[in-house]
Amino acid sequence: MITRLRQVIPRSRAGMTLVELLIAITIFGVVVTTAVAFMAQQNTAFQGAIHRLVALRNLRYAVSALSQDLETLGTNVPGAQPTLYYGDDDVVVFSADYATNIENDPFAVFYDPDAPSGQVTAPIGAFSIPNASVSFPDTTYESTPGVRSPAEVIIFYFRADSSTSRSDDYVLFRQVNNNAPEVVARNLLKVGTEPFFRYERVGDDGSGATTLFQVPDSLIPLHHSAWIHSSAADTGRSALPDSVRAVRVTLGATNGRSGAQEQTVQISRLVALPNAGFGVIATCGSAPILGVGLTATPITLAGGEPAVRLTWSPAVDETGGEGDVVRYVIWRRTPGATDWGDPYLAIPAGAASYTYDDAAVESGTAYEYGLAAQDCTPTLSSLTASSVVAVP
Repeated sequence: MITRLRQVIPRSRAGMTLVELLIAITIFGVVVTTAVAFMAQQNTAFQGAIHRLVALRNLRYAVSALSQDLETLGTNVPGAQPTLYYGDDDVVVFSADYATNIENDPFAVFYDPDAPSGQVTAPIGAFSIPNASVSFPDTTYESTPGVRSPAEVIIFYFRADSSTSRSDDYVLFRQVNNNAPEVVARNLLKVGTEPFFRYERVGDDGSGATTLFQVPDSLIPLHHSAWIHSSAADTGRSALPDSVRAVRVTLGATNGRSGAQEQTVQISRLVALPNAGFGVIATCGSAPILGVGLTATPITLAGGEPAVRLTWSPAVDETGGEGDVVRYVIWRRTPGATDWGDPYLAIPAGAASYTYDDAAVESGTAYEYGLAAQDCTPTLSSLTASSVVAVP
């Protein structure tokens, strides 16, 4: 009997069954759906953080601009010029020697050689205060007779913004003297019923201690109606702004978006006024004595350009007397002008003699120069003028 053996070859099981495939697809779908949902959630959170950052940056910029300028209130302001002139819930008006375009001017807060002349001294002529029914000033403030005060008038005010979809947002403006206002920030909001500005004044708390009190709403707006500070009329309500030592700024901001993308933030900050109430303190004694003349002579420079050479000797109070002269201030005007206007330049004291060649002159034009010494208070001496000099 013959037995035949048959070889059994195992069958290959490459691939997946239909049930296994369905299970795999289901698991993959769950993983993808979860991942997409997670990424969408993270993207939404990221976008929300970006929108909030935009709103916060806008708010911080507005508050920083307000704080930086308000803290200069009263800097190098002559005694007769009010420091805080007007204060309401949406506008504040004050004086400060904020900027100068004169090199070697040590008394202004900032030096900007490109600052327009109309923005570095006190204004001339009255102009209307934004958001108010009053004007400022009715007089020309001077640091010495014939020389305009170096302290300009700075105004911050809020106006409703009609260019957005919201009906309750504002624009913050900054204005110097009667010049055109500039936009500081947009998309700003009030915080509940709080005003943008509140004012805190110094006073006695009843126990003999000095503290700050919030100026009640019944006394707002603050208005220094007496044009001359410390004059006989500067009493009562008119003198109230002189006691203000801090301004509380409260405002909110949006990121400028609408709907679900809109983000809002808010802040309240108390801005101290370190120079309020001090004015110009005469720590160097009396006003400096100049006591020397100013000579102006037409010359021709080495390159053939016309110029005017100014020469003078040290002031009486530089080499003797109180010895407190720190610089010399020079003005230039055309003959017949009634006002010296802004200073032309400043020269530090400390030299044995002084010479300056003014090359910024035009041929065929006549000029007159003025000179004053300034001490550390800073107070100017009386001004001496040169003779009229004609440039060939």
